[in-house]
Amino acid sequence: MKRVIYIPFDHLHRKHGALKGADPKSDLIVFVESARMTTGRDWHKERLFFLISSARHFAQTLEVEGFKVAYLKAATTIDGLKEIAKKHGVMPIVCAEPSSFRQYEALKSHKVTFVENDFFLTSRSLFKLWADEQKSYLMENFYRKQRLRLNVLMVGTDPIGGSWNFDKDNRMPPPKKYEGAAYLEHKRDEIDKEVAAELSHVPTNTWATTRKGALAQLKNFIDNHFAEFGPLEDAMTTQNWALHHSLLSPYLNNGLLHPSEVIDAAMKAFETGKVPIESAEGFVRQVIGWREYVNGMYWFLGPEYRSNNQLGANRKLLPLFSDPGATKMNCMKEIGTDIQNRAWVHHIPRLMVLSNLALITGTNPQEFLDWMREVFIDATEWVMVPNVIGMGVHADGGQMMTKPYAAGGAYISRMSDYCKPCVYNPKLRVGADACPFTTLYWDFLDRHRETFAKNHRMSQQVFGLNRLSDLPELKVRAQEVLKGLEQGII
Repeated sequence: MKRVIYIPFDHLHRKHGALKGADPKSDLIVFVESARMTTGRDWHKERLFFLISSARHFAQTLEVEGFKVAYLKAATTIDGLKEIAKKHGVMPIVCAEPSSFRQYEALKSHKVTFVENDFFLTSRSLFKLWADEQKSYLMENFYRKQRLRLNVLMVGTDPIGGSWNFDKDNRMPPPKKYEGAAYLEHKRDEIDKEVAAELSHVPTNTWATTRKGALAQLKNFIDNHFAEFGPLEDAMTTQNWALHHSLLSPYLNNGLLHPSEVIDAAMKAFETGKVPIESAEGFVRQVIGWREYVNGMYWFLGPEYRSNNQLGANRKLLPLFSDPGATKMNCMKEIGTDIQNRAWVHHIPRLMVLSNLALITGTNPQEFLDWMREVFIDATEWVMVPNVIGMGVHADGGQMMTKPYAAGGAYISRMSDYCKPCVYNPKLRVGADACPFTTLYWDFLDRHRETFAKNHRMSQQVFGLNRLSDLPELKVRAQEVLKGLEQGII
């Protein structure tokens, strides 16, 4: 063996990253299952199961191909690489650019040589060229440039359908009776069972741990869900935990699928005429727009961005985030239970319920960020830092988003079926029956009245405070709500 190729657990693709030019005759492939990952944090066991089993399956496929593979357990990644050097002698180590600042610095200090991370459609250098030219970092501007650059849903320089954005068509509430196709369940093999036993975890059959399974998930989405994805992508319902969402983010984020093959499959389906433009555009926006933008912004903004707390939010993480039983709010009960069951809910519960509650309660951004990183199957540092700090809790003062995503109970009521059986009324802002979201939304605006009055996208909402005759009563109720949430009784 002439060199070591180190494979992080989110680089599981044979045709990308450091494996792209790998040679079984000269390359030793190394995986390190670190104790920092398995025991260092309170990760959701479904997430750990998915990451570890996927890596072990991938290591096995490389062995079948003829590679010499070393799969180690060690305290840290660096400890594992040092162990390899003791056993096989000192060799050059190659890795694709890691996905986090912490891992990048650790590997760099160990003299690892990096090749470009091509698990995205936009390189870090290309994104920086775009960002350096911007006065403000609007995702919409980036997305349009992506459409043009990648020639996706375009006729020459014009967008197919005559519009860049079909969001107005993609905001339907949940149907009274959901009758969508079932999602795949994946059989568990011996590797899965071995990992599950080590973690003392009974995994669901929701998440594939092989490339074959990930490809099957992609095909199922394209064939059975893609056409209806758009209109219901913002809806939340107790009738079905996934609706028509793709469930592809875990595989995109650990490398089992590459965004290029996902977009290729989506475009082939659209070109058949079976998928309406609003579904096609909505999905494309998520993959080549938001996903690429968030990764680019993570690297562009730098490691200090994570510590932003521009709104001075210092409340401890509320018990209801970790325990659905610690609240009477039906939306939080339902979402919390879904997270416990599968380590996943789609983007609207994450943004407009979980993050919204953290925002309007003044929860410490870093505590909330750490929790979000721990509980979701598709969570990684590059995903969660911009999504939480920038979008979710507006802790960066508007560096990414021009306004905070704060909302009262009316939004949740309109876009879900959570509210009807709930003990709280989304229409009320004061009184014992008032929805905590509604009460706290107005309290949040009042607390930050001076800050948001200067924001042209928030001035109307702030002005609405002047019409509240019950504002003093509301502020008293808000304190009661916050205390009740801290105690786990509201």
